[in-house]
Amino acid sequence: MAFTVADYTVFVLLLVLSSAIGLFYALSGGRQRTVQEFLLANRSMSFLPVALSLLATFQSAVAILGVPAEIYRFGTEYWFLGCCYFLGLLIPAHVFIPVFYRLHLTSTYEYLELRFNKAVRVCGTVTFIFQMVIYMGVVLYAPALALNAVTQFDLWGAVLTMGLVCTLYTTLGGLKAVIWTDVFQTLVMFAGQLAVIVVGTVKVGSMGRVWQLAADQGKISGIDLNPDPFERHTFWTLSVGGVFMMLSLYGVNQAQVQRYLSSRTEQEAVLSCYAVFPCQQVVLCLSCLTGLVMFAYYQEHPLTAAQSQASSDQLVLYFVMDVLKDLPGLPGLFVACLFSGSLSTISSAFNSLATVTMEDLIHPYFPGLRESRATLLSKLLALSYGLLCLGMAYLSSMMGPMLQAAISIFGMVGGPLLGLFCLGMFFPCANPTGAIAGLAAGLAMAFWIGIGSLVSNLRAAPSALPLSNITDFPQASSLSTAIATTLLTSTPAPKRLSGLQKFYNLSYMWYSAHNSTTVILVGLLVSLLTGPTKGATVNPRTIYPVLPRLLCCLPQRYRERLSCGVVCSAEGDQSR
Repeated sequence: MAFTVADYTVFVLLLVLSSAIGLFYALSGGRQRTVQEFLLANRSMSFLPVALSLLATFQSAVAILGVPAEIYRFGTEYWFLGCCYFLGLLIPAHVFIPVFYRLHLTSTYEYLELRFNKAVRVCGTVTFIFQMVIYMGVVLYAPALALNAVTQFDLWGAVLTMGLVCTLYTTLGGLKAVIWTDVFQTLVMFAGQLAVIVVGTVKVGSMGRVWQLAADQGKISGIDLNPDPFERHTFWTLSVGGVFMMLSLYGVNQAQVQRYLSSRTEQEAVLSCYAVFPCQQVVLCLSCLTGLVMFAYYQEHPLTAAQSQASSDQLVLYFVMDVLKDLPGLPGLFVACLFSGSLSTISSAFNSLATVTMEDLIHPYFPGLRESRATLLSKLLALSYGLLCLGMAYLSSMMGPMLQAAISIFGMVGGPLLGLFCLGMFFPCANPTGAIAGLAAGLAMAFWIGIGSLVSNLRAAPSALPLSNITDFPQASSLSTAIATTLLTSTPAPKRLSGLQKFYNLSYMWYSAHNSTTVILVGLLVSLLTGPTKGATVNPRTIYPVLPRLLCCLPQRYRERLSCGVVCSAEGDQSR
């Protein structure tokens, strides 16, 4: 299907308005003349724009395609992921945010030096940079590839335009521009998905008709209480395993924590975390309803030969074009919705990468750097990462089957980083040697399971994984990641597996829990073997006394023993 002038107009408006927001913040206020303004918006943001920015970073373009495809193929079981959002946001709001905010950090990884030492900080930073650089080109290229396959929308024209516009407003306007463009792009994403749901429902007949058709074909799932961690989706997998995935995103990911730290007060930061909860539920409902409407529509309008051969993410785009083709401008609105997801994710990557590079790898070694030069260097870093993103997008186009491996790598790293921060925050006895050993073990475990699962799937169905079907890899879903949670589909695991084959079919929703637990267990063991850290030497502001607070009914002397000798300040004394 060819796009009309109205469709291109809507798409161009997205780019123009996003660029205008960046230019506005480059030319107003403090004009991005200080590092604090450029990287943290002068810590002046209120909770609502921060919450919508957190949501936009979470809702990637791959998720916009992946969740409806998941519902279309496997039914509504995935909808139970919403059960994990409560704890997945309550814990960051009351554990991670207070610790990070009161330490007055800029980079999340500064915490690791305060708690352990500089070596642990550098290890965490390098791991994060590796994770983001690998992924940011893929998140730009992959949706454009699917869009091109369905609509003949110019592939490299879209990639270059989006990459350059994103680089422009991120480099000129800093974090404040990134947050406000995220707000705008979130509204565009809502509008695009609502348009598809409303028009699709009208063409099917009614929402009741949609639900009935889905129920008749067994697509409305009940609660599956099977505790087997090798089952891809069950209630426990989604609601418990999902909590760890959410913690790796909203608890310790630099792109998200940087937004908390930009809030004007700690209370505003906590409120932003609370405000994301209902917004996420709305986003999940919109995505799942899109999948149900798509399923019902194709029950009454049989697939064409081309559509029956399409991958699941392409089928979502075919559906959009089918239902919106008679309404000029609305296909363009959905394309704008799709690329708003890409823009919000990529801009967060640029800004967070510039922040950790500046604060963790440059500033500690050049402490005398003048403010003006440091600000200019931060902007050049954002620009450099923007250009690198375009390079990674081009590299993605030549990776062939390795493209899926690149997507998978992103999801493998979130769990070990979560484990590293939990080790430092909850276990005062952990030492730097244990932290590094734990991180290394967690990463090794993550890559072992992730790559093993990938190879196992390729051997089982080598022809079932076309390049353009970015939604066929479970590892990509634990984005942890990204930045994002990319909520993707996969082929159900084969039955009656044993040994390593069984191990490789661990549900991707347990990856973050499994890998973070590995970091904690290995970190504690090595710390005990090499000499645990003495409580008196630990900065009490880097510790969250989880056991004393959970067991607050115990006598004071027992709670002191559970604190491992760390003298925790009163909560009010910790704040600034």
